[in-house]
Amino acid sequence: MVLKKIVSLFLFLTTLTTSSQELLPFVEKYDKSSYKGDNQVWDVTQGLDNALYFANNQYLLRYNGVVWEKYYLPNKTVIRSVFADQDRIYSGSYKEFGYWKRKDGKMTYYSISKGKNVFNEKENEEVWKIFKLKNQLYFQSFNNLYIYENGNIQKINFPYLISYCFLVDNAIYVASVEQGIFKLVGQKLQPIPGWEALQNNVIHGLQKRGKQWFVFTQKNGVFVTENNQLKAWSSPLNSVLKKVNINKAKMLSPEKMIICSGSNGLYLYDFTNGTYQNINRKNTLLNNTVLSVFVDKEKDLWLGLDNGISHIETNSPVAILNDNSGVLGSVYAVTKTTNSKYLLASNHGLFEFEQNKLTQLPNTERQAWNITAVPSGYIIGHNDGTFFYDTSSGLSLINQVAGGWNFVKSSINSTYLQASYAGIRLYPNTNNFKESSAILKLIKPIKYVAQIRKNEIWAADNYRGLYRVTLDEKYQTQKIENITQNSQIKNDFGVKLFEFRNQLLFLINNSWYVFNSLTNTLEINDWFQSNFKNISDIIPIDDQQFLVISGELLYHIRSKGNRFQWNLIPEKYYKGKLINNQLKIFKTQNKYLLNLDDGFISLEFDFKNRPHEIPEIEAYNNTTIVKDGAKIDHDSELKIQVVSGVFGINKPNLFYKLDGLNRFTPLRTGIIRLNNLSTGSHSLTIHHYDGIHYNKVKSFSFAVRQPWYFSIWMILLYLLALGGILFLYYKWNKLRYVQIMKLKEEEFKHQNELKQMELKVQNDLQIQSYEKHILELELQTKSSEVAGKSLSIAKQTEMMDSIQTILESDSDISKLKSDIRKVIKINAVNKHEWETFETNLNQIHKEFIATLSTSFPNLTPKDIRLCIYLKMNLSSKEIAPMMNISFRGVELHRYRLRKKLELKQEENLTKFLLTI
Repeated sequence: MVLKKIVSLFLFLTTLTTSSQELLPFVEKYDKSSYKGDNQVWDVTQGLDNALYFANNQYLLRYNGVVWEKYYLPNKTVIRSVFADQDRIYSGSYKEFGYWKRKDGKMTYYSISKGKNVFNEKENEEVWKIFKLKNQLYFQSFNNLYIYENGNIQKINFPYLISYCFLVDNAIYVASVEQGIFKLVGQKLQPIPGWEALQNNVIHGLQKRGKQWFVFTQKNGVFVTENNQLKAWSSPLNSVLKKVNINKAKMLSPEKMIICSGSNGLYLYDFTNGTYQNINRKNTLLNNTVLSVFVDKEKDLWLGLDNGISHIETNSPVAILNDNSGVLGSVYAVTKTTNSKYLLASNHGLFEFEQNKLTQLPNTERQAWNITAVPSGYIIGHNDGTFFYDTSSGLSLINQVAGGWNFVKSSINSTYLQASYAGIRLYPNTNNFKESSAILKLIKPIKYVAQIRKNEIWAADNYRGLYRVTLDEKYQTQKIENITQNSQIKNDFGVKLFEFRNQLLFLINNSWYVFNSLTNTLEINDWFQSNFKNISDIIPIDDQQFLVISGELLYHIRSKGNRFQWNLIPEKYYKGKLINNQLKIFKTQNKYLLNLDDGFISLEFDFKNRPHEIPEIEAYNNTTIVKDGAKIDHDSELKIQVVSGVFGINKPNLFYKLDGLNRFTPLRTGIIRLNNLSTGSHSLTIHHYDGIHYNKVKSFSFAVRQPWYFSIWMILLYLLALGGILFLYYKWNKLRYVQIMKLKEEEFKHQNELKQMELKVQNDLQIQSYEKHILELELQTKSSEVAGKSLSIAKQTEMMDSIQTILESDSDISKLKSDIRKVIKINAVNKHEWETFETNLNQIHKEFIATLSTSFPNLTPKDIRLCIYLKMNLSSKEIAPMMNISFRGVELHRYRLRKKLELKQEENLTKFLLTI
């Protein structure tokens, strides 16, 4: 039996996954891309303006918490040291030292050593350290010490090569490279009795704690004084320090000390319990080589690294566990157990964290969702089921209910409710959580569950919908209603439940609702809607406290009567690390634990009135500084830096308003960019938010000039131009009027001419009509004459026939002659009448004769006469006597005429002539 237990224990232990992790102070990291500088940072100091200054190779860096500035010496040599005194920043370089002063928003350099023959030509001196004692400033190189006072420089030449000078208890100690440490008395080096062990050691630190001295060597660890004798430090840390090359050391307080190494980052030592923390590249630093260290006014650390800068909040209640190894994964819940262990639920399983060791519990390798503290232990929602954990017996499986997102206590009795993949499960017995039952008829993934009234449970679907479940006395399901559907809320995705002061509120699409039992629908809750607009998530803590997420910012809320006190949790602690809709908080005494996507954070919510610096405002228009009340050009950007001078946990919650608008905008980065400003005066006010009130702490006014095209000279130019335009318009209008009048005259003249032409045309038409009428009369007359002539010809023809008849008779000659004379007399033709007939015939057909003569020039006058007779539609029999030829002669003439006219056989001669 004992053997079996041993084997089981062995198998249990072999399943554990252990990783070394630490709960560390918060570290802000600044790489070269942040400050736009070089790699090594040799020294750090803080000015009277609270800005930090860094010796960054050839650059002097300035950081005010908002923006980085970069400057370099006139000769662009490497800056090795910086020191702040009053409004000056002293710096040391190669054969050069001096100071910087800020003027018009920029740092200006003034050399002290230039022109004073401080450095010999043969010396290659660099100033590695600057410090002040009384009214004297000391600039230290490896061979000399330069003392500056009242404009005069005194030089002390050391007999030995030294590493650093240290100022302790208003005395200067000089650490040589080979001869140990000396005390500087006047200009002489005085050995220190009992410190002979330091010979042949490079000293990089000298600190005093109470009456005990700490000497930090580069390679041989730390020495401490006991009974005025130096001995190796007995701490286990000392053996570690001998392997990492000590670069710097400093006492933070009587309880804490920091030691900076050249190969493994920073060691933070606690004298109260003899423990230490190692902050290095594995857990949070950018680089393991710490070249410089500085303690700012907030008692936090600034490290100058071989590549980058780090700000460590050692004086902050914030501590963070960051898992850079990937073993832990994303944390979905965290709690602190009664035996001071941390229990973590992650997507990699369930973990314990104790004494800087992270251990995975066996058989929990898959997704763990939730941890809830119950009277006898802790309930864990896991993909493989629901587990129970206590500090004595460890972990055990309760049931196979997978995906327990939430485990909450009913507000009306001791029953617990679980929301899971499969719906809702009830746990009525807190002494035996294995006793449970499911709510039937609601088999769907439920994310949140709550009960504030008897026989009624509320459930929010993981995707969409809010359900009201009605139960009987035995917790049997009676009715299930989709309340968001009944309330006609279309966008009911991601519903959240929040219990506050015995009332259940529902957060749906950034709006707050409560249930109206009379209408069986949801209605807006005006109190929460007015106090918590644009809230995307809410996380309960206790009856009086909760967290909200608004605009990606996290706020801690505490209710005070009918008011709410807000406290902004600085974004830098969680930026980009919150898991959407999965934030949980666990309260342990005065600490609060929040889960992150790579660990968790431990912090305090302090609502006491913290002292805070009055922020400074620096405004720039392009690169030109803009003073309060100044003017800027129109259509230009105003960049405003609001500098609080605080870098750590006490950084104030600042908001700003422009031109007295009601909206307070949080200063997330400290930079305000104003564009498209209207012409005229503007006022910017900075407010400190204490959780309830916005207290005005600073104001800045400026004015925007009229655009250049609205300046006085331009307005005068516009007036002149307008006058010129009006004058030109007048001249043009006058000219146009004259032209119009001329045109009207011309038009009138043309109209008269047109009228005259019209009258003339009318007269011509009338004349033509008259002439036509005359012609028609003449035509009728001539036609009558033609007809008469035709009649005359016909009579002659008749006469000829009569004579022919007489001649053919048997009458005697005398009678024959008498008869012939009688017939001739009766039918005699007037020669004048024939000539008249010919003339009239030609006049009537004048155009026809001209057309024929033009088209057919080979026609003879006889041919034309035949054409006229044919056009008159006379027959050959009628034509023959008129042409004095026989009928057959006419036919033969017609045949020849067709040939001359080139008519085809099928064409009619008369019709052709009629068309001409």
